[in-house]
Amino acid sequence: MSWEMWVIATIAFLSGLSGLVMIVLALPGIWFMVLCAGVCWWWQPGIISGKAVITLAIIGIVSEAMEIVASAAGAKKFGGSKRGAMGAIVGTMLGALFGTVFIPIPILGTILGGILGAGAGALMVERSIVQMTWKDSMKSGSGAAIGRTISIFIKIGLAIGAGLFFVIAAFV
Repeated sequence: MSWEMWVIATIAFLSGLSGLVMIVLALPGIWFMVLCAGVCWWWQPGIISGKAVITLAIIGIVSEAMEIVASAAGAKKFGGSKRGAMGAIVGTMLGALFGTVFIPIPILGTILGGILGAGAGALMVERSIVQMTWKDSMKSGSGAAIGRTISIFIKIGLAIGAGLFFVIAAFV
């Protein structure tokens, strides 16, 4: 086995771990893996194939579609608006950052912060901008939090699959 293969396998492993952390922080972790795979393919096309990069990109597209479906389903089921969904996205990012700092349990603090932030972001937008009642705003916030929870687990599962695929592609 060549040193290039080991370098690419190491890049695949590290980008997979980084991608998981990025997903928890509501960042595009699978797309980071696709980018790393593309760079590896450009550098060593004999080790990583174009088909592997395309497969990872397809996983990324499926992941994004699943996240949109889960978030939209949560918002729709609980009566949220499009503005509330945007508030949930911003709340997710801010909540993940604050959760990392204020809930000192590694990774769990970030996940909980993101979920709570999604609910709080949707609630605040629905109440202050959309002018929903407190009851309806709370329902929308709950839906956003549930949708975020579902999307985190979907994306983490897909990211684990993408990371394993990337590592295996380095050796096949």
